[in-house]
Amino acid sequence: MSLVLANAWRIARRELRGGVGAMRIVIACLALGVAAIAAVGTLSRAVEEGLKADGRRILGGDLEVSVGYRPMPEEARAWIAERGGRLSAVTELRSMLVVEAGARERMLVELKAVDGAYPLYGAARLEPAMPLAEALAVRNGRPGLVAEAVVLERLKLRPGDTVRLGDGLFELRGVLAEEPDRVASPAVLGPRVMISAESLAATGLVQPGSLVRYEYRIRLPEGSDVGAFRSALEAAFRDGGWRIRTYAQAAPGVIRFVEQTALFLTLVGLTALLVGGIGVANGVTAWAESRRRTIATLKCLGAPAATVFAASALQLLAIAAIGIAIGLAAGLALPWVAAEALAGVLPVPPRFGVYPGPLGIAALFGLLTAATFALWPLARARAIPAVALFRDVVARAELRPGLGVVAANALLAALLVGLVVAVAEERRFAAAFCAGAAATLVLFRLGAAALKALAARAPRSQIPAVRLGLANLHRPGAPTGLMLVSLGLGLSTLAAVALIQGNIQRQVTETMPESAPAFFFIDIQNDQLERFDAIAAAQEGVGQVLRVPSLRARIVAVNGTPAEQLQVAPEAAWALRGDRGLTYAATPPEGTRIVAGSWWPADYRGEPLVSFDAALARGFGIGVGDTLTVNVLGRDVTLRIASLRDISWRSLGMNFTLVASPGLLEQAPHTHIATVHATRAAEAPLLRAVTDALPNVSAIRVREALEAVSRLLRQIGAALSSTGAITLLSGALVLAGAIAAGRRRRVYEAVVLKTLGATRRQVLAAYLVEFGVLGVTAGAIAAVVGTAASWAVVTFVMRGEWAFLPGTLAATVAACTVMTMAIGWAGTAVALRARPAPLLRTE
Repeated sequence: MSLVLANAWRIARRELRGGVGAMRIVIACLALGVAAIAAVGTLSRAVEEGLKADGRRILGGDLEVSVGYRPMPEEARAWIAERGGRLSAVTELRSMLVVEAGARERMLVELKAVDGAYPLYGAARLEPAMPLAEALAVRNGRPGLVAEAVVLERLKLRPGDTVRLGDGLFELRGVLAEEPDRVASPAVLGPRVMISAESLAATGLVQPGSLVRYEYRIRLPEGSDVGAFRSALEAAFRDGGWRIRTYAQAAPGVIRFVEQTALFLTLVGLTALLVGGIGVANGVTAWAESRRRTIATLKCLGAPAATVFAASALQLLAIAAIGIAIGLAAGLALPWVAAEALAGVLPVPPRFGVYPGPLGIAALFGLLTAATFALWPLARARAIPAVALFRDVVARAELRPGLGVVAANALLAALLVGLVVAVAEERRFAAAFCAGAAATLVLFRLGAAALKALAARAPRSQIPAVRLGLANLHRPGAPTGLMLVSLGLGLSTLAAVALIQGNIQRQVTETMPESAPAFFFIDIQNDQLERFDAIAAAQEGVGQVLRVPSLRARIVAVNGTPAEQLQVAPEAAWALRGDRGLTYAATPPEGTRIVAGSWWPADYRGEPLVSFDAALARGFGIGVGDTLTVNVLGRDVTLRIASLRDISWRSLGMNFTLVASPGLLEQAPHTHIATVHATRAAEAPLLRAVTDALPNVSAIRVREALEAVSRLLRQIGAALSSTGAITLLSGALVLAGAIAAGRRRRVYEAVVLKTLGATRRQVLAAYLVEFGVLGVTAGAIAAVVGTAASWAVVTFVMRGEWAFLPGTLAATVAACTVMTMAIGWAGTAVALRARPAPLLRTE
């Protein structure tokens, strides 16, 4: 064995000195896939490290205690102070900001009232520059207010202008350019506006049942054990109904988003690498083709097959190392470029560095991919006898490697799949991806076999170019299968992405507006209901008005098991994070579709019951008769599930995860939410009439929210398309490699055809027929695969309604055909330019 390896290394080293030109496609395919995976992993890790390193500033303290509706009791504040904790209280709610001058324009804002200790970490940056306390202080009897730049732009405000929040008048002092804890408490439905805690009472916005969140940030003495402090606080106030998180959990939503985005982009990179694997097989085949005489000569001179195989494997290992090294270098550089481009999107500045984990995983993916796809063509060259190698051009040997090679190939493929699943955060999704990729590969191979069979049985055309082009598809050694797979995988990804994007866009821009209300009005007090109804009824163009009681509740236990100990499906985990909407009703709300159990009688006054979201119940693994314990205003209430409802969230109607029976909840302080349908012309007068008469009531304009979602989806769609283009680029490289693999054969055929009297135009037409048929076939199969993939994602992952978009698929097939013909024409240009005499002399 040592002699075999020594001889193999000597042969490999001498051949590598001649350059790696024949393996450029292998290097490019591996480099592209490895670079994508390494870049995504490095950027994801850099963002996570940035979040961890800056966690105290992001959270606003060492710990945060968050609670809805009611402030923290004084005894809890005293308990924290006794242990050296410094406290900062922040109150968050939504309100309408009204300009006092001119047309009294208004907009919904996310209001944040801060005390004098804010911020405990970091600093707020204002324009013009000034301390935050000075900007929010009372001057000339009027408190100050700062707002994000978009507020000034949309309402045409300048520092010094007077604005109204609820019943309170404020002076705009400047622009809030940087909010240190923005990631931990993002503004969702409107831009941020900040005032002092002392001036909040004057607004009259905080009333019983109002949608208010109190956040208390705690800064501990240097060297304190944050985990021990948290445990002690939870033990001292078990009935607080609080949500407590430490600086290490400053932005769990952002981390989840980063992880999910990284998973998707990694799978895109893996798809590119999988397509690149086909390119590796093509490149190794082309390389073996170029070394045909060398291998034959070595075997004729007595070189053992093991030596030939080992020499080839060592050369391939060196080539793969070059491709992986280039990919890793690009993977280190690309995140810096991406960070510059996404500076306004990333939640925190990434902490760049050389992270061995993501780079090692990317390198291992590249190595396993190269080994998996190169083993078969290498083993084939080893198995073919020397005589067959000499006549392989005209009579290709169809020998198959032995069972040992088949088993080794299967083992490498299993290791590659295992690595994909092992490194993924959502392993079921990753496993489904691997299964889908394998099924797609099989489908394209079957498609290639069917195409070759049809081409062989097609009626003999009277047009020479058509006859020759179809013959090229089924001739011995034709790369039809490799080219079809390489093209199809990339196009399947693009088709799926385009269909998913189109379906989401269609639901937002077409389906929703037909039934969506014009406004959601929130924080309507019980004593304001009649006045609100009268105002809405008095406005011309106002249609249906629906009102329901509104409370917020946090699910703290299921069947007595605490929420933090529950094992729920990933798609249902969101319901255990934060508060959920809760209402009560004697009769089923309009449009209710009960799928299990039954509604309670209208006069029911027994044990508290609840109608629960059927999709969440499946994720929780519960059903009718089970119990949910929810915390409402600091009190735990156990509700027994009486029915399950199928909820259509897309309708934007009055949908609640939890609808309880009347009785107990009626006595709790709460407000009401109303939806109002109105014509576009009636929207502005209605908004002005309601918010002028009821300053504490806030309005969410649904049309603006839908437009914002539509803009976001267009941006996401562009990002998805660009990532899908990576796969398509891999497919183009592989197609070029497949053409390069058969370059010598095509040159030989072109020379023979020219010698027999064929013109360049006839040869070119034959090639265009061949590649045109390949492109149409690959596009058709990709359309089927992309359609199935998009249906599965939209239906089962996004829980939406899927629609067939024929225009998208037609564009996919057309683009595939044009691209294939273009690349095929460019790749066969060498064969068309070949002069017969030199080649015939060498033969």
